[in-house]
Amino acid sequence: MRTLFLLLLPALLSAGSNSLEHQGIKVTANGKTYSVKRIIPKECKSVPINNEMLWTGNYANPKVPEACKSTYVHTKGKLLPMHLDEELETYGELEVLATIKEMQTDKNLLLIDSRKESWFEYRTIPGAVNVPFHYFKERESYEFHFESALKSLGVTITKDEEYDFSHAKTLVLFCNGPWCSQSPSMIFALLEIGYPAEKIKWYRGGMQDWLGAGMTSTRD
Repeated sequence: MRTLFLLLLPALLSAGSNSLEHQGIKVTANGKTYSVKRIIPKECKSVPINNEMLWTGNYANPKVPEACKSTYVHTKGKLLPMHLDEELETYGELEVLATIKEMQTDKNLLLIDSRKESWFEYRTIPGAVNVPFHYFKERESYEFHFESALKSLGVTITKDEEYDFSHAKTLVLFCNGPWCSQSPSMIFALLEIGYPAEKIKWYRGGMQDWLGAGMTSTRD
């Protein structure tokens, strides 16, 4: 099923990208049901797209309604390349949406928030599970958490102390933004232990791009 999904993904995005971002995908997380989609308030639909309105100084033009603005700290971290590994795909918002939709019927897909628990609890993408990056980057110090996390990813450890990736799930990882090193740190740690690169996808934009695009989050 996963191979078929990858083959159909380009067609799905090109043919139905507009409906995919606006129709809403039903996701239940922590007992609450979300409609994951791009949220555009009514008053924002009449705002013209031009330089004066969108790029006045560092912010939107004062005439733009507050509901239409997204402003986030962009002076932290270090910008990361578009591709972390030649065999590893980098995702955008539509690919993440398509993954969330497919996750409803395919349990071998996981959307992973690789930030620490406090970040995850404050706000995340509906349907994401929290697997903190340091469990993998510092696995010798978090042996119990590391082994538990491996099981959730479909990886087992053999009697010979080797990793068995035969049932490894396909992962889409993200953190705070294109400047955040947490998901890349986890990705590199996964590659280091032998996790198949073709089963790892990276949402580079993370929470900053997700919220900046007006997408649904777990925090109202």
